[in-house]
Amino acid sequence: MNKQVKSDGTVEKGLEILDIVVKFGRAVRFSEILEVSPYPKATLHRFLQTLTNQGVLSYDTERRIYSPGMRLVRIAHHAWNQSSLAPRAEPFLESLAADVKETVHLAQMENSRVVFVAKKTPPEGFQTMARSGRRSPAHCTGVGKAMLAFMNPELREVALSRQTYENFTPATHAGPESLLKELETIRKAGIAFDREEHERGMISVAAPIFGGGGHVIGALSVVTSTFRMSLEELDKFSPALLRTANQIGIEAAVWPYPVAQ
Repeated sequence: MNKQVKSDGTVEKGLEILDIVVKFGRAVRFSEILEVSPYPKATLHRFLQTLTNQGVLSYDTERRIYSPGMRLVRIAHHAWNQSSLAPRAEPFLESLAADVKETVHLAQMENSRVVFVAKKTPPEGFQTMARSGRRSPAHCTGVGKAMLAFMNPELREVALSRQTYENFTPATHAGPESLLKELETIRKAGIAFDREEHERGMISVAAPIFGGGGHVIGALSVVTSTFRMSLEELDKFSPALLRTANQIGIEAAVWPYPVAQ
């Protein structure tokens, strides 16, 4: 059953349909899109046709399936180079992962949610589920809390109001009150910890990345399992983590990367 549509903005409709298609992670049939679309059949068909005509989507007439078009690939490529910290941070991530011998995550924030943009796992490191493009809540991740702590107060207030405070584990913050107290501690310490708040058995230490003007534009974390080490042992990576976050920030200062919000 189709859900209620919140807005009839043309651009918003097109982008929402595009989001639906790419989230499948494969070529998809019209009937599959319709099943999860908030729009009626005729409206959906019209927008898919427009997106296809513009090259943002591709349609295989023989198999009757939709997939991302080459125009979207070109746009994504340019957006990645201009808005993602990953290209500039690449050598620093490699160096940090090799130094600590654990997985390193690089993240940015979009619409109050964490977006992982890069990951480096050395041969002996703990393999995590995070991958480029994966979105996660901010209230229960080390990188999310690191960014929230150093955001502009007005932006932070909006971001906190958008968190669902979903209870992933017994350690997850149940509301903004306890989270705000921890954010104050993070600002004083300069680093944040994920104490199995998103996934049981997974811990991390994270640091914010500041761009031009001193605005927080991302966060960096070292991630491991409680089977490998304790939080106290993980804390030994803080100096290297902070040093690397600062190096990335210096590189990023020459370009107007999106501010965390």
